[in-house]
Amino acid sequence: MATETRTDDGYRISDDPALFDIGLAHRWISEQSYWGKQIPYVVFATAVRGSLTFAAYAPNGDMAAMARVVTDRATFGWLCDVFVDEAHRGKGLGKALMGYFKAHPDLQGFRRMHLATADAHDLYRQFGFTELTGADRWMEIRDSEVYTRG
Repeated sequence: MATETRTDDGYRISDDPALFDIGLAHRWISEQSYWGKQIPYVVFATAVRGSLTFAAYAPNGDMAAMARVVTDRATFGWLCDVFVDEAHRGKGLGKALMGYFKAHPDLQGFRRMHLATADAHDLYRQFGFTELTGADRWMEIRDSEVYTRG
């Protein structure tokens, strides 16, 4: 069942997949983000389907912002693809998305919640995120060219 909330200025935040404009979200992430440049549509669509994805909608119904959580909905989550459309920035939608994220019933009681950010540390600290602990234990396989290689 979808959950939703409203901001004081009339934006609606919902996890209802029927409302989510995946084409617009793909354009935001593949063209305007620093982390998902050139991600193919099919890869992005698969990621969205496998995640808890939610968005903010302007009073006229247009999608204005989004976020995605890769999660097992029991123990772990990774917050990613947080994006606010340029036309809607400065209206507190980042904070509203984070408030919705923190209160979402499927994201409670986790041992770990992660995210990576290059420029929004102050926003995320307001919601309990801190620098990675035990970073010396974490490993990764990284292929930063995967979307641009032919």
